[in-house]
Amino acid sequence: MYMLKNVLRNLSGKPATRLYPLEEREPFPAYRGVITNDVERCIFCNTCARICPTDAITVDAKAGQWVYDPFLCVYCAACVEKCPTKCLVQQPIHRKPSVTKFRVLRTGTPRVKKTAAAKAKGEASTKEKTESE
Repeated sequence: MYMLKNVLRNLSGKPATRLYPLEEREPFPAYRGVITNDVERCIFCNTCARICPTDAITVDAKAGQWVYDPFLCVYCAACVEKCPTKCLVQQPIHRKPSVTKFRVLRTGTPRVKKTAAAKAKGEASTKEKTESE
């Protein structure tokens, strides 16, 4: 009998939780949300992949591919803090629920190593010199 009072109060009162898909809460001011990569500024240095504690990021510098698995990510923001070009950003939004797993693939232009660029530049300048002589 003494539970009856609590049961009636819970049935007549408002719910203690939100109806999540219908009601979304605004994120907190320092919320670390969805990671996005501005691949145009990315130099594919592999720093984010090395620092990631869960291996959620893989980088292929030769192909210019940045792959991110949001289901492995713990949103620690270590990759965002260590990125030398600041191309990684955590937007303060919640990731939508999903029934299938997916990976985010960003493709850009791979960086050219300085030695290869200098060698190509050196070969071009020697060709110009021999042609002018």
